[in-house]
Amino acid sequence: MNARVNKIQFGGYTFIGYSLAGEESVVGVPELNVCFDIGRAPSEILNIDNVLLTHGHMDHAAGIAYYFSQRNFLANRNGTMIVPHDLVNPIHRLMDAWCEIEGHRTPYRIVGVGPDEDYPLRRGLVARTFQTVHGGPCLGYSVVEIRQKLKPEFLDLPGHKLAEIRRSGIEMTYNLEVPLVCYCGDTAYGKFFELDCVRKAKILILECTFIEQGHRTRAQAGYHLHLDDFLRLQDILENEHILLVHLSRRTTLGVARQELRSLLQSDQYKRIQFLMARTPQNSSRFYSNLGQ
Repeated sequence: MNARVNKIQFGGYTFIGYSLAGEESVVGVPELNVCFDIGRAPSEILNIDNVLLTHGHMDHAAGIAYYFSQRNFLANRNGTMIVPHDLVNPIHRLMDAWCEIEGHRTPYRIVGVGPDEDYPLRRGLVARTFQTVHGGPCLGYSVVEIRQKLKPEFLDLPGHKLAEIRRSGIEMTYNLEVPLVCYCGDTAYGKFFELDCVRKAKILILECTFIEQGHRTRAQAGYHLHLDDFLRLQDILENEHILLVHLSRRTTLGVARQELRSLLQSDQYKRIQFLMARTPQNSSRFYSNLGQ
């Protein structure tokens, strides 16, 4: 495991990634075959086929070309990157530039999406998009399982009767939607938190960039969440688990945990985990006095 990349088991899923504000954000979920944002494309996520890119800021998107190049080098099939519509053409130009630099063309697949769309990941599983609040084109994604269920009026019928009804062409099933993992990317507070695919997802991956009270104006200026926003969300969010990411380099993990523990009820605090549960081993000291 790369010294920079964390791996944790949380809520029945594996989360592999790195997330520090202004430096890098990438969160892979192998069980769902999705990676939220690409960061610098660490080797641990290269086998994941679907990248859900929230926006084009460098710390979230620097590894776009490298991801496709390495998959080609490893003889993997083309990965697919799902991105906001307005980023499609810039990414094509980026890949064209690398073709000119390297002298050969790397195969790749980009799919543009807008808010309120479903992108099929596999049978019974979609990535649902929603509009977030950040600079430039930006989206959040919720991975939703769609289960076919028998309508209640047919539950007690014997098999031969069900077969007869099915042959008659009557619709006997309905779709039950179960949001599994939701990722909001970089964002300020917004109405999208009221969406069922966000607030009812089993696991919500949520930025909480700024913790300390003196950083409130920084959060507003950068369209990020502050701890105050997270506290006001507690009455909305029904998630079983919340994975916090994108902590500012100005705040230590210990301080963040202490603040949350002091302000949240015990049952609210128990559902929270940080992706960066250990200190990154090779995050440059240069960052300690810079950036977010």
